Amino acid sequence: MALTIKRLAHQIMESHVPFTDTVIIGIQPRGVLFSDKIVAELQTLISPSKLLYGKLDITFYRDDIRKELHVANKTDIHFSIENKNVIIVDDVLYTGRTIRAALDALLDFGRPKKVELCVLIDRRFSRELPIQPNFTGRAIDTFISQKVKVNWGVEEQVILL
Repeated sequence: MALTIKRLAHQIMESHVPFTDTVIIGIQPRGVLFSDKIVAELQTLISPSKLLYGKLDITFYRDDIRKELHVANKTDIHFSIENKNVIIVDDVLYTGRTIRAALDALLDFGRPKKVELCVLIDRRFSRELPIQPNFTGRAIDTFISQKVKVNWGVEEQVILL
């Protein structure tokens, strides 16, 4: 997984140097674990002071909030995204509903110039919304009944259940 993170960081850097108008937003909770690693890798490539990084909670923007009780996480965005290039980072792209909720939540922080998506795993044939990643670690084909879990422990791995 370390090689995939390094490759994605380089792809992002190539598209956004010098990062003057680019911000990175990790989606709480699991996307933040991945975005922390992407940002750490980017900080080895460019000056950390040039990189704006935030964490976004989408709990109350989800369209399934009425079906089950969700525990909110902290949103930590201390800058405007007005006229910025925003890179949303999440671990697994499945139906696209999480990203739709993130797009809605982002509007509270300004109107971005452009929004791109970086995901570790793209479950390609499961979309309910027309959302596609710009930066993908790995694309996999799964059945609807299967789950994809990313472990960020000592042994980082993607598990198909």
